[in-house]
Amino acid sequence: MNELQLKYGCNPNQKPSRIYMENGELPIEILSGRPGYINLLDALNSWQLVKELRQATGLPAAASFKHVSPAGAAVGLPLSPTLRQIYFVDDLNFELTPLANAYARARGADRMSSYGDFVALSDTCDLATALLIKREVSDGVIAPDFTEEALQVLREKRNGTYNVIRIDPDYTPEPIERKQVYGITFEQGRNEVRLDHPEIFANIPTKNKTFNDEARRDLLIALITLKYTQSNSVCYAKDGQAIGIGAGQQSRIHCTRLAGQKADIWWLRQHPKVMALPFIDGIRRADRDNTIDLYVGDEADDVLKEGAWQQFFTTRPEPLTADEKQAWIAQNTGVSLASDAFFPFGDNIERAHKSGVSYIAQAGGSVRDDHVIMTCDKYDIAMAFTGVRLFHH
Repeated sequence: MNELQLKYGCNPNQKPSRIYMENGELPIEILSGRPGYINLLDALNSWQLVKELRQATGLPAAASFKHVSPAGAAVGLPLSPTLRQIYFVDDLNFELTPLANAYARARGADRMSSYGDFVALSDTCDLATALLIKREVSDGVIAPDFTEEALQVLREKRNGTYNVIRIDPDYTPEPIERKQVYGITFEQGRNEVRLDHPEIFANIPTKNKTFNDEARRDLLIALITLKYTQSNSVCYAKDGQAIGIGAGQQSRIHCTRLAGQKADIWWLRQHPKVMALPFIDGIRRADRDNTIDLYVGDEADDVLKEGAWQQFFTTRPEPLTADEKQAWIAQNTGVSLASDAFFPFGDNIERAHKSGVSYIAQAGGSVRDDHVIMTCDKYDIAMAFTGVRLFHH
């Protein structure tokens, strides 16, 4: 098959719509469902991300994509009891495989953004991973293969309409890629830069020049994630996963703030008050996620005021005060931060420091590099100039 007709393009009025190969056959097979234009954009971008994470780290990888940017990306490290609880997989009666751990991390980092996502898996989808996917509101999944048990579970999701795509892991695209805008064809070489090359961390201009193995792994995850994130973009990472992604902002400081806010929410979800929230029985997963997001944010009264809290909780929880949030966020350390281009000013470092950043990888090359370096030295942050820009549009 070298062509697949689609229902419509980005919007229902954009017809006709298809994907096709000018030479050869499509490297994908639709095993279930009928993916749309945006589904396939998410699927193919996210597949590249997890394939590269797998190659770079040697670990199974997963990504959760929404509107052509990742909401989460992770490798398959074991989950601590705290992470199992905040990712809502502590009630399972089966063991999580490394791939299932990767998916739980990718989906769990930013559950608000992951709602209705497209999933990418670097390895054959096993039963444990399929059972996790079954529980979530999602549009589809792409993987190099599926076990029979996993495929049966996924084909039953959404009354048989869930999108399941198998991709040829050996497919190699042409070195030149093209796209059209306003009837004009753009052409460029594919971005084949290897981010796991040792030279990536060779130029360290800060006084602190120490990157431990975990920091290098997390910075690698953040950089590869940014390679497939709509620019401008910034990614915070910790413990083998992205914990905050700021995508598609016109100003880099806004990327850093947005991603930092998401990283703070990820950390606040581990606060004892949040983990002890007395939810009513049978609350929907999306309602619970939204309630937590409001509770830890600036609009907590929306779920704590009289007449509102009864919809979500068995008893009214005590508020999480501003002082409590600040004190808890201050305990988060060892966070890694990557940027898809240089930081133009030290204000990005100031914001990153507030979210526990200890390690940074960025392109370098700003006329204010000296100010950025000085701000890193102020907080004893180790920073590498990669010399690599990762814009993605």
